[in-house]
Amino acid sequence: MPAYRTIPATLAVVVLAAAFPASATQSTQSGAISVAQVTQMLDQASGNRTAQQVLTAYLAGVGEATGTVVDLGGASCRRPLSLSAGDARSAIAAVSAGQAGTTAATPLIVGDMLARAGCRRR
Repeated sequence: MPAYRTIPATLAVVVLAAAFPASATQSTQSGAISVAQVTQMLDQASGNRTAQQVLTAYLAGVGEATGTVVDLGGASCRRPLSLSAGDARSAIAAVSAGQAGTTAATPLIVGDMLARAGCRRR
């Protein structure tokens, strides 16, 4: 797997583990950041500065990596790529609570970013 895909996810998992040592939600079996983890970050960000920093780092990493892949892949987008906490929450909202711990969040968020920007292959 290319480094530009694994670095943001790995960084976020490490930061998550350090930020929430007693109550961290587990990653998926493959080590991907789960919907449950992102939901935890989103829920705690407003009252916990560390959670806010972890969320910001994760979303920035996802956004940066997505932009790089779009640029390198030669895709065209009708609108600029964008990502906010609200966008992330919307992108993962359809996952049921029972599947949140086993569903990877990043592909859902990236797919939503690409769809909102109207991206397609050239």
